[in-house]
Amino acid sequence: MSTTADPTTVAVGSWLHGVVRDADPAALAGVAGMDGGPVRAVRAAGLAAVVSAAPLTEYGEEPLRRNLEDLAWLERAARAHHAVVDLLARSGPVVPARLATVHHDDTRVAAMLAERRADLTGTLDRLTGRGEWGVKGYVRPGVPPRAEAPAASGGAGAAYLRRRRAQLTARDEGQRIAAEAAAAVHEALAGSAVAARRHAPQDRRLSGAPTAMVLNGAYLVAGAAVEGFAALVAELTDRHPELRLELTGPWPPYSFVDGRREPAR
Repeated sequence: MSTTADPTTVAVGSWLHGVVRDADPAALAGVAGMDGGPVRAVRAAGLAAVVSAAPLTEYGEEPLRRNLEDLAWLERAARAHHAVVDLLARSGPVVPARLATVHHDDTRVAAMLAERRADLTGTLDRLTGRGEWGVKGYVRPGVPPRAEAPAASGGAGAAYLRRRRAQLTARDEGQRIAAEAAAAVHEALAGSAVAARRHAPQDRRLSGAPTAMVLNGAYLVAGAAVEGFAALVAELTDRHPELRLELTGPWPPYSFVDGRREPAR
């Protein structure tokens, strides 16, 4: 006897949010997954992978490729993914999954846990008791320009060219000063962190800031050292008035797990 599959049945995959040592079902009940439904833990090899249902009509390979080109869809997906990862991070170390990691089913998820057990366990050990903090540095307007050369003769046209040259020189000098300050700030903060990453500065359209970003740093900081780290940021703000420094966190350790993409935040 043969059977025919119901054409209305939608295949559902497993969107991976992150891996932890264990997951409390009661805590997971407080957050929605990618489809708005519950998240769940897949346990194997002494670890727990937290996943949510991902209908393959939207999250399969081909539709996912198209959706990732849709900025509105991408933002919604990133926020939903981050909400779950953030919840996990509040309870202990978590290895965040790369955005849009979808397995065919829970069996594949369990196989991944078994295959990568040593790597995942080592990463969880390294992240225990530590959190990611972000420091962004923006150019502060009003950096004193280089002294302008005395005016020379040549008429109105020559005077205009001299003024324009002075403006460009002042702008270039300000950018150089800001870049050097950003490098010094990052070096100082990295020295007080377990690990550090310097990401590419965000475009103003993404950062929403009125001036250019020259530092986009991420720092893995032990819990006991957070107060001192924040004090150092304040000290560096006073030491480098040409920059406006912004401290954010703690975040899940997106920047310190190999191959994971950090969402906009």
